[in-house]
Amino acid sequence: MLTEMGKRARAAAQGLAKASHERKNAVLESLAAELHGRAGAILEANRQDILDGEKSGLTPALIERLTLTPERLEAIAADLRTVLQLPDPVGEVFDERLMPNGLQVRKQRVPLGVLGVIYESRPNVTIDVAGLAIKSGNAAILRGGSETLRSNRQLVGAIHAALEANGLPADAIQFINDPDRARVLELLHMHDYVDMLIPRGGAQLHAFCRQNSRIPVITGGIGVCHLFVDASADLLAAEQVIENAKIQRPTVCNALDTVLVHRQVAAGFLPSLVARLEKKGVSFRASGTALPFLLPAGSSASELPASVTPAADGDFDTEWLSLVLGLKVVESLDEAIEHIAAHSTAHSDGILTADQANAERFVAEVDSAVVYVNASTRFTDGSQLGLGAEVAISTQRLHARGPMALRELTTYKWVVTGDYHVRP
Repeated sequence: MLTEMGKRARAAAQGLAKASHERKNAVLESLAAELHGRAGAILEANRQDILDGEKSGLTPALIERLTLTPERLEAIAADLRTVLQLPDPVGEVFDERLMPNGLQVRKQRVPLGVLGVIYESRPNVTIDVAGLAIKSGNAAILRGGSETLRSNRQLVGAIHAALEANGLPADAIQFINDPDRARVLELLHMHDYVDMLIPRGGAQLHAFCRQNSRIPVITGGIGVCHLFVDASADLLAAEQVIENAKIQRPTVCNALDTVLVHRQVAAGFLPSLVARLEKKGVSFRASGTALPFLLPAGSSASELPASVTPAADGDFDTEWLSLVLGLKVVESLDEAIEHIAAHSTAHSDGILTADQANAERFVAEVDSAVVYVNASTRFTDGSQLGLGAEVAISTQRLHARGPMALRELTTYKWVVTGDYHVRP
């Protein structure tokens, strides 16, 4: 079954690569309209998926990621229209040079070809990937999780209607309408038809894809994210940023997991932060260096605030995806950077500081896909960074890092023009 899908995807990709900027934009506009027109059916299908997910014991984090609302559907359509407004990367010329022998040399952007995307719970990914793939001239084969099968069927129906209404093949975006996990392994072996594989899910899915794929794999989307409160930080503003990073949407990969606090400000800052966030339902895992700052003078561990427990082994390597926050006091910027190097997943990490030299050192030495100075980690998102959407948040170095959008879904070819040149 998947081999035939691959053949159709390859043929569709060849046609899509030649589609005009105007036609691809027309598909995106049509798709946004289809989402509005089919909103009732999409939301009802999603409601059924949620009911089944709750019965099968999906975690609250996965249920939250699975859920569509009228507001979320409108935001997805708005992201499509943002992508529509962006420059088309296909055909972009760069690195032009005239060689001493008179040869004209340039690089020119071309689509990657066929994308394979495997993801769990998030029906918005279906539209995000489709919109970005179409605009960048790529075909895609999508494999969503069984927990979102009904929602994806409705969304893919909208995608196909938009493609066909504008004279492009529905095979440009195909959906594996079979929840059998054997299909995942089959997709991983389709190197003759799929050019890049993108898994979006947990660590087990990423590991399975890396170990079994015959196709280049881009992994990411697992975030153990940090903010370091420097001694020079505006402490009230730091509390506000931390609150946003932790509670604005705690079930996503760019939500905050660990706060590192410089010892010079810990005595005043940590109790205030805990008091502020525990009112919002946050509980804390505090390291041995943080615990003394959360105890009344001379008291024992039994008198810790009810929301605070001592950190256990592995806590600082956990992506919480819930209202849990790690706390650690460090002696210096050096120690903060060392902790991040040891425990970060290279997703999103930041510093809160008024010291420009410390900010520059942090940016230079923290090797994450997105590094922040005085901002919430929640901005690691294609829409928030002006890309309209993303197919994934890559934490790799090849070939893209951070939110992957239009340009990251292209490669390039060399174009060399001569006057009947021959090499001597």
